Amino acid sequence: MMKKRAMRKGMLVAPAPVRIGLSEEAAQATVEMVVVVPVLLVLALIVFNLMRFAAATARFDRVAPDIVIAHGVSTSGAEGAGLDDGGMGSIQSELERAMEGHDVEIDVSYADAEGEGAGTAALSLAGALRTYSCTMMYRPWPSGLSIAGVSMGAPATLEHVREVTVDPWRPGVLV
Repeated sequence: MMKKRAMRKGMLVAPAPVRIGLSEEAAQATVEMVVVVPVLLVLALIVFNLMRFAAATARFDRVAPDIVIAHGVSTSGAEGAGLDDGGMGSIQSELERAMEGHDVEIDVSYADAEGEGAGTAALSLAGALRTYSCTMMYRPWPSGLSIAGVSMGAPATLEHVREVTVDPWRPGVLV
């Protein structure tokens, strides 16, 4: 009745409100989930890789000085034959053995300290301090994932360097 009166007087009447069905509300949640889940998966992968790198770094920082002291100070005795690698081979193999469960690559290099004792001939015979640079490289997971020919892996390699300076003439002394 009221509609007829409103129409006669020229007034516009709003239509009755339409109820949104349950299926449309569920579709909205599905769309939100489709947008949010990939972002959450990427964040979970980043956190997973950072935690693995942090655990490997903590272990590497604990074992590297001990291994360098044990194997870098008293080398294998090849110095006289001109085959001295400063114990790098044994240090690298021991570091790899100590870091077995962490899926990391290890590289070891050393440099003799320059300028200390180089001024006099007598002191240059005693040998200089050695600084070993132990590098741990971690490749985040998944690094080689390929879906339909598209590489999905992380391109970066995380590196951590631990430098240890030792005196080859005083065993067990860190400088």
